[in-house]
Amino acid sequence: MDLAQRWAAFRDGLEEFYKGPYRQMFAREKRDEDDFFTLIVLGEALGVPDPAAYYTAEFLPSLYQDFHAWHRRMGMPDSPLDHIACC
Repeated sequence: MDLAQRWAAFRDGLEEFYKGPYRQMFAREKRDEDDFFTLIVLGEALGVPDPAAYYTAEFLPSLYQDFHAWHRRMGMPDSPLDHIACC
């Protein structure tokens, strides 16, 4: 093992040492941020007036695959949207 490989392994070990305890917190914050983004994009479909609905409508196809997990996390047992039947 040459010096560059050992240095890279040491750097990776230090990165894991500092980031490891916070990995779950970062994952939870990312999920919360994604949930908020989904709520903003689906706001018009849920009945919340959205002045930017024209711009957020193009994000709808990318949200369909995670829609079921999202509405279950939000406490809705069935799909709140009539045109999306995931359950």
